[in-house]
Amino acid sequence: MNFVRLDRADNVVTATRALEVGVVIEDVQTTALIPSGHKIATAAIAKGDPVRKYAQLIGYAATDIKAGDHVHTQNVEFRNTDMAYEFSTDLRPVVLATTQDTFMGFRRENGRVGTRNYIAIVTSVNCSATAARMIADHFTPDILSQFPNVDGVAAFVHGTGCGMADNGDGFEALQRVMWGYAKHPNHAGVLMVGLGCEMNQIDWLLEAYGLKHSPTFQTMNIQKVAGLRRTIEMGIAKVTAMLPIADKATRTECPASELMVALQCGGSDAWSGVTANPALGYACDLLTAQGATGVLAETPEIYGAEHLLTRRAVDQATGDKLISLIKWWEDYTTRNKGSMDNNPSPGNKQGGLTTILEKSLGAAAKGGTSPLTGVYKYAEPVTTRGFTFMDSPGYDPASVTGQIAGGCNLVCFTTGRGSAFGSKPAPTIKIATNTEMAMRMSEDMDIDAGEVLSKGISIEEKGCEIYKMFLRVASGEVTKSEAQGLGDYEFVPWQIGAVM
Repeated sequence: MNFVRLDRADNVVTATRALEVGVVIEDVQTTALIPSGHKIATAAIAKGDPVRKYAQLIGYAATDIKAGDHVHTQNVEFRNTDMAYEFSTDLRPVVLATTQDTFMGFRRENGRVGTRNYIAIVTSVNCSATAARMIADHFTPDILSQFPNVDGVAAFVHGTGCGMADNGDGFEALQRVMWGYAKHPNHAGVLMVGLGCEMNQIDWLLEAYGLKHSPTFQTMNIQKVAGLRRTIEMGIAKVTAMLPIADKATRTECPASELMVALQCGGSDAWSGVTANPALGYACDLLTAQGATGVLAETPEIYGAEHLLTRRAVDQATGDKLISLIKWWEDYTTRNKGSMDNNPSPGNKQGGLTTILEKSLGAAAKGGTSPLTGVYKYAEPVTTRGFTFMDSPGYDPASVTGQIAGGCNLVCFTTGRGSAFGSKPAPTIKIATNTEMAMRMSEDMDIDAGEVLSKGISIEEKGCEIYKMFLRVASGEVTKSEAQGLGDYEFVPWQIGAVM
């Protein structure tokens, strides 16, 4: 078939291949060249009338659109949403699985379960980033081969930590990120490295979150140690002492309920909302049936679809939290002289996505159909099980950093244009939305969800494939991003507020 119709209420369909002028689509001839993944009007749409896909509004006709026209940025305009929200009107009870699935994970002393076993070097400020990297670089594969149960020594460095207020959204978000990585179940040991005079003081973090020094949790700063060289030497000694302790950790059988999966997409295309995202949504529903947790994020990328999520909120308070995030983002973009429609990116548009409303409707599909049980601040610990949401920007590294800080021990990342993203300490599974890209970037893609179209595989079958990979990767199977060494430079705390 040359096209896909997603709902009978839609006034557009999507081309499954490039179409020449004059191709007949639902008794209508195309009036222009239609790239694969792009939309075709199936009826005339008058200027100012809604354009509908997924049975939802994705924009308004900027000009009169004839049946058969190419529908895209040249004739569709974005307007901010103004919706009447409903709460808990689409609650579908979770039917818990009759059998408990398991994976082989690292059970920590506090009861939490990791999928990897890293030693982390976390910086408080950019000024200590070089020291942290040099400490981590000392631990070569030859050295680490003596500790087979340790996955690596990873430096988590960033470009902020000073020149900021000592309170407010930006400071609090950074502190939550540092706390989340310091306590992450995928870490067997943690060394925090600061400069000493920065605004983001390590001692404040210890006091605020009750962190205590131990053989596997150490802190230091360059000024007190007396310079870069000595800091690196002392840091190497501290990590060296942690390695034998970390190596004592072994994998044991753990229930699938201990999984917390970050639901991500990046480099999206028109097929994201048709293949990979709905399949990941089905896998999320399988997680919730096991008592596990899925964490959707990227608040700007649910804009225009948030009304579908409030209908799934377990109560109005949860739905109201989500709406308050949407209002904050509308204000945030206005203050910065931007628009919620600054997203989608040029690559998204080349892939057939026209407005943020269209992109969001596809992105929200990653959350499946289970009730929305909790809404969280960026990098806030996720404490409810089931399907949840975390505030974050749509920028993938910053968003995933927040999800991992919140406790995610796996990341699942769908992409249509292609992405080389990877993360530590939680490994990333990448899912292609279309078979052509999956084949072209075969070294980067773990699963081809494009088979939903290219081979007629059902969303449910592909979702089961994704879920089974969760269990294998959680048990130690190496993902393609891990095999290529990704994750050391993708730690990007969201920087909010003025740089002073």
